[in-house]
Amino acid sequence: MQDSSNDVYKIDKRLVSSAFNAAAKDYDTSSLLQQTVADRLIESFELIKIKPLSILDLGSGTGYGSKKLKQRFKKAQFFQSDIALEMLNTSRKQSPTFFSKNHFLCADAGNMPLKDAQFDLVFSSLMLQWCSNLDLVFAEVKRMLKPGGVFLFASFGPDTLKELRECWQQVDEDIHVNAFVDMHDIGDSLIRNGMDAPVLSVEHIVLTYGGCKQLMHELKNIGAHNVNKGRRKTLTGKQRLDKVVSHYETFRSGNKLPATYEVVYGHAWRSHQESSGSAGDNSQSISLEQLKQDLKARKHK
Repeated sequence: MQDSSNDVYKIDKRLVSSAFNAAAKDYDTSSLLQQTVADRLIESFELIKIKPLSILDLGSGTGYGSKKLKQRFKKAQFFQSDIALEMLNTSRKQSPTFFSKNHFLCADAGNMPLKDAQFDLVFSSLMLQWCSNLDLVFAEVKRMLKPGGVFLFASFGPDTLKELRECWQQVDEDIHVNAFVDMHDIGDSLIRNGMDAPVLSVEHIVLTYGGCKQLMHELKNIGAHNVNKGRRKTLTGKQRLDKVVSHYETFRSGNKLPATYEVVYGHAWRSHQESSGSAGDNSQSISLEQLKQDLKARKHK
């Protein structure tokens, strides 16, 4: 795994916003993988039995996830939030104008201008990999969730685009492919920020392409640019690019080139029971049933 905490792998948020603003117009025609992941994430509600009335789609893009969630939770109020304004504008154009339960917010996931305890569900599909500091994001998620609310998410793991990364490493030492956070590090960050009972799983999806340049073109179309601070600041020369294409050919199998995506799925809860006392408060929480059992035990002493 690459060390995403290293400064060269830190995400430049301005580049993220710019890349997705540029990709917004044609995003839906090239984002089949992203749509597939959102569909699979929403299938989690077969096991997570909740009926949210307030939902935040964090990193909503052009609104595909929100549309799918609306089909399941028709009475819910929706907030779509994204760092790229043009993504939100694209979604807004496809949204009902009158009597709409949709709200749109252009904001950074690590600094959300929303009230505490506002949502029953925070949904985030393939946004977290664009955030350098997951602790900031997860602290905001917990703050915005109501007690008993759930955070449902998907992100890319470190094996994502491993073939492309390996090919660039044969050419130079610059950063050409974004780093992705390991499932266990995501789980640790959730717990560190007070989220309860995190459950995570990993799926590897391998897409195939006729050529390396087809893959690169698709990545550009969905805004998946190299946005690390350690990226090469000058244009990539034709000679370097040709070497990458040549190295990628060593992965060819059955007349196709593979591109691996490691998808991390997960959910975690904001606890129903959280202490509101100060650090010096000696009070404790106890259930009525437990109190009855304690009283019964004392009578039989």
